[in-house]
Amino acid sequence: MSTENEGNAVPPAPSAPPVPVASPAPPQGDAGATAQLPPVPPGPPEQQHPYGPGATQSYGAPEGSWPPPPPPGTPGYGEAGAGGSGGGWGSSYQQPAPKPAGGGRGGLIAAVLVAALVAGGLGGGLGYTLAKDNDGQGSTTVSAADNGASQVKRAPGTIAGVASKALPSTVTIEAESTSGEGGTGTGFVFDTQGHIVTNNHVVAEAVDGGKLSATFPDGRKYAAEVVGHAQGYDVAVIKLKNAPSDLKPLSLGNSDQVAVGDETIAIGAPFGLSNTVTTGIISAKNRPVASSDGSSSSKASYMSALQTDASINPGNSGGPLLNASGAVIGINSAIQSTSGGSFGSGQSGSIGLGFAIPINQAKYVAQQLIKNGKPVYAKIGASVSLEESTDGAKITDQGTGGADAVESGGPAAKAGLKPGDVITKLDDSVIDSGPTLIGEIWTHKPGDKVKVTYTRGGDQHTVDLTLGSRVGDS
Repeated sequence: MSTENEGNAVPPAPSAPPVPVASPAPPQGDAGATAQLPPVPPGPPEQQHPYGPGATQSYGAPEGSWPPPPPPGTPGYGEAGAGGSGGGWGSSYQQPAPKPAGGGRGGLIAAVLVAALVAGGLGGGLGYTLAKDNDGQGSTTVSAADNGASQVKRAPGTIAGVASKALPSTVTIEAESTSGEGGTGTGFVFDTQGHIVTNNHVVAEAVDGGKLSATFPDGRKYAAEVVGHAQGYDVAVIKLKNAPSDLKPLSLGNSDQVAVGDETIAIGAPFGLSNTVTTGIISAKNRPVASSDGSSSSKASYMSALQTDASINPGNSGGPLLNASGAVIGINSAIQSTSGGSFGSGQSGSIGLGFAIPINQAKYVAQQLIKNGKPVYAKIGASVSLEESTDGAKITDQGTGGADAVESGGPAAKAGLKPGDVITKLDDSVIDSGPTLIGEIWTHKPGDKVKVTYTRGGDQHTVDLTLGSRVGDS
């Protein structure tokens, strides 16, 4: 399954990750594809953009080709928005064309609203008059006293209680490239030193000399800089400049202990509407997801995601997915997208299929980025096909750029794997495709020992394999 980073879907994932093998550009407008939630360009909500087979990729093959291109059939982070030609969450800032004076649908809507308000006022007036005329005829009106309802404290276990505690530690991130392109996403406080965790695709525009800022719900705004970013994991860490001393990091949960049906609370800035809270449940676990921004040069991100039906839209990217206790269990990153959009944007919003990076994985990646500035990936050292399949992850006959499909001296070679082998399980996880294998491998750390089940010539085999490592995205 591919997903959009609040935008379009991504190609299948690599192995060691697998080493990517050139794959055809993903088809456009593929209904039902998932994509990363693209950052939302600044401006009023109605002017903002939404998020933003045959291919093979090798896990852990030659360095120069990493990360792999998006898998076939996977939509990108963001499809073209209103007035745009294909930008995603990070679509360029485009000034909307001036609206014709007077007419248009906006005028009609405004007229309808005015009419409704007038009708409402008239109804209220008539109601008051009738009540006044009936006064003195034995009727009594009882009004509830305002006993300070606006100051009522919500219990910690309620959604309102969780939101009130978590909101002060979430930020709306604005990223802008040197050319003025960019968008809006979300992040949350990771530690008291000013580190903020978010999605890679949220800050990608600001990585090479761009501008980055983070705004808290109370209006405090800080300039920030990228500490490290991992395109393959779609995780990034930024740091506030002149960070305040009263930062309160959100508590992190254990995503391995999450169960289907658990309540979820998502916080973000959908379509630029900062500090928005939505709720739902965990709909599924270990959902294989590949996402990208849908461009021809886009590289895929892979995850074994938590699926939630909490409403997630462009701008929610990088925001926390909380459990009922208020602990972070995931980072909202992608949505399932339909081909058609609405509100003139050319992109669809939430259809109840959102995907989050499990926090156990995101925490490990964030710590590596803070420590080294670069991500560290687990790998098996073999190139696998990125074709849509239900049979498993097939090791290709040749790697990227003519390299060997099975890296000499790598983990797969030491375990006896060969080109043509089809990997069907990694430990107890069923592997149905190359992207699924990549996502599963990346939930582990280099040095972890895993059990690989594969078929060769119709026979099934199982071997133990120690995962290798690769530093950096390329």
